[in-house]
Amino acid sequence: MSTGSGADSAPAPTALDQPVRSHKTSMFSSLRIRNYRLFAAGAAVSNTGTWMARITQDWLVLSLTGSSAAVGVTTAMQFLPMLLFGLYGGVIADRFAKRNLLFVTQGAMGVGGLFLAAMTLSGHVQVWHVYVTAFFTGMVTVVDNPTRQSFVSELVGPDQLRNAVSLNSANFQSARLIGPAVAGLVTAAVGPGWAFLANGLSFLAPLTGLLLIRTAELTRSPLAPRGRKGQLREGLNYVSRHPELIWPIVLIGFIGTFGFNFPIWLSAYADDVFHGGSGMYALFTTLMGAGSLIGALLAARRRSSRLRMLAGAAGLFGVSLIAVAAVPSAYVFAALLLPLGAIGLTVNVTANSSVQMATDPEMRGRVMSLFMMVFVGGTPFGGPLFGWLTDAYGVRVSFALGGLIVAVAALGVGLMLARAANLRLKVDLRRGHPHVEFVARERELAPAA
Repeated sequence: MSTGSGADSAPAPTALDQPVRSHKTSMFSSLRIRNYRLFAAGAAVSNTGTWMARITQDWLVLSLTGSSAAVGVTTAMQFLPMLLFGLYGGVIADRFAKRNLLFVTQGAMGVGGLFLAAMTLSGHVQVWHVYVTAFFTGMVTVVDNPTRQSFVSELVGPDQLRNAVSLNSANFQSARLIGPAVAGLVTAAVGPGWAFLANGLSFLAPLTGLLLIRTAELTRSPLAPRGRKGQLREGLNYVSRHPELIWPIVLIGFIGTFGFNFPIWLSAYADDVFHGGSGMYALFTTLMGAGSLIGALLAARRRSSRLRMLAGAAGLFGVSLIAVAAVPSAYVFAALLLPLGAIGLTVNVTANSSVQMATDPEMRGRVMSLFMMVFVGGTPFGGPLFGWLTDAYGVRVSFALGGLIVAVAALGVGLMLARAANLRLKVDLRRGHPHVEFVARERELAPAA
């Protein structure tokens, strides 16, 4: 995982310049593994409930307060624990059996959903109840996220890891298609409390799947010693020594903070710009989910991940945000959410799988906790900031500014990855030649003796 050194005749390829491959991969190959099928089936149900609650939660806060900034605060409360304690979640994930941890975290998330359902169905819900539930869910997610991410490798083994990561994203995005539609129907018919209740009960599915998993078929990762000090610092030092880990994590941090504020943006476009109400917001979120699902399935077909693809997709994502921000028509805006979702998901899957496959198994929990911390941990800053920008200057300015920051970050990280891989940017304006590409730096000739 460390970068290679140059040979005498030519620069040697480095870990940054090599594709990360998984063998015998088709679009759904990891579903042939029984344990992963159980895990994925349970996740499909709970993910649908989570999206139902997320859409209902955002709209409930907007209805109670009339403020996009309040929606941003709700999002910030959910992700603030990841920023504050995310790295400790990775240490816990590396110390304990991941299946046992998931029993605890998934059960706790179900309890949080049932609490919000009780408050809403009783008619006593206030915005601070939503804030408290969001913060509680965030605290549980601190441990749940790195545990789930690293547990996938135990379910499928190294050869199917990339495919399983892509299918996890496809699973989540499929729920993103179904959840908002069901939430809209349930909220319109019987009220938001029943959507929250469905979310709480949906966690029975992953708990059942975990019970049915055959533990003898798991590819267990070595557990970190429980009493040894300095494991958090050890994880940070590990990442700092590997450019193929640190720069994708830096890039995903910029994207999570400045590019993935869609609950704020899409609700504001639906309410303030196109005046379509909650139905239009659910439609926008569903279309984003459809595009993300397409991106995840396309990623599942690929057998390699190159970090240059990550930087290029991130740059395209930023430029797309800028372009979509100025669209005047609701129909065109809705249609463009499909490719926007596909590009954004491509960035996420490529970064996730590249980082996981470049990490030693015994360090994976800590590395993935850092990955998730920077991806969602910036939301407590990005959510309120872009909520305020939306209220003060309009959602179009907020949307475009997020895209501009992402595009600049992608360019900067791409250049740093190229430098670490001993590549240089080559510009060739001749007809029939690639105009812009990264090529290996020529080894400098040694001075004559």
